[in-house]
Amino acid sequence: MSAEGNKRLVRRLVDEAVGKRNLDVLDQIAAGEFAESAKRWVSPFQSAFPDFEMEIVDLIAEGEKVVACFKCSGTHRGEWLAIPATGRRFENVDEVYIFVVEDGKLVSALGVEDNLSRLRQLGITLRAG
Repeated sequence: MSAEGNKRLVRRLVDEAVGKRNLDVLDQIAAGEFAESAKRWVSPFQSAFPDFEMEIVDLIAEGEKVVACFKCSGTHRGEWLAIPATGRRFENVDEVYIFVVEDGKLVSALGVEDNLSRLRQLGITLRAG
């Protein structure tokens, strides 16, 4: 698959699975454990943040990898990480993921999310021990 084709997979993940809440698209664009993991992550996150949005800031593709930079926003309306809804909103939280494509499907992802900013904006303080 071409670099542009690989980027299209990530765009579909964001636009269709996240934006349009169509988890069935994961069966078309992802494979194996990654597809199942994505379903287990996306659905509860969307329940906790029903207005969740991911904006694609940048996509860089080379070979079988796509690096994606996102800005994410959402309002905490349901339980997340065993934390009851705060009703507060987080805005423009940075996320960077490296996706791997094999045989025309997303098969893995490694990401870094600025959860400290997300938690601060939501007014959530985690305590050790």
